[in-house]
Amino acid sequence: MNITTIGFDADDTLWHNERFFVLTQDRFAELLRDYSDRGTLDDRLLEAETRNIGHYGYGIKGFMLSMIETAIEVTDSRVPASVIQQILEIGQEMLRHPIELLPHARAAVEAMAASDHRVVLITKGDLLDQERKLAESDLRQFFDGVEIVSEKTAAVYERIFQDRGDGAQRAVMVGNSMKSDVLPAIAAGSWGIHVPFDLAWALEHADPPVGNARYRTINDLGELQGLIGEIG
Repeated sequence: MNITTIGFDADDTLWHNERFFVLTQDRFAELLRDYSDRGTLDDRLLEAETRNIGHYGYGIKGFMLSMIETAIEVTDSRVPASVIQQILEIGQEMLRHPIELLPHARAAVEAMAASDHRVVLITKGDLLDQERKLAESDLRQFFDGVEIVSEKTAAVYERIFQDRGDGAQRAVMVGNSMKSDVLPAIAAGSWGIHVPFDLAWALEHADPPVGNARYRTINDLGELQGLIGEIG
């Protein structure tokens, strides 16, 4: 067997995530409608998120702090305490939101686990929140290992696939983010399988590596088992 290790991304690959951020951003815009137009507010929030990744990392808690920072900026420090309180409340709602698996997610993970492949969850974000989502997903039993990392780089994938398998050359990474799941995995020497999702965070956009022999794309996880059979 050529492929011995299958890596799965979590958010928006196995379960819904980005849509909750979009809905929260809509509520945030409504809270601040008297202080900023929607376009300007969205731009300022994205700027804050970009600045703060190095401080807070990825996930809901960093998003909450970026919303508060943006609210202070666009109101020239006049944002009412009641608005700050509501921002915290909607962020806490996100942290409590039940997990909703995407179509074919459970079947795909279960099928890979039932084969002779090692199956690893590789996700980035807040440790506690990612652990909560994994526990609620009822998928933990199918993974041989779980890696929650602060960033997904070629070096990170190389290390994980070496520790958890037979090296990157014999591994596949499956995910919805071209920037985080596909490109760095291919750079590490593994295969990168893109599973497009209809919503994508602006900071996760990247051009596909068209023509790369180790790049594949599928419509959904229902096509994964067949593709793995073809390439591995």
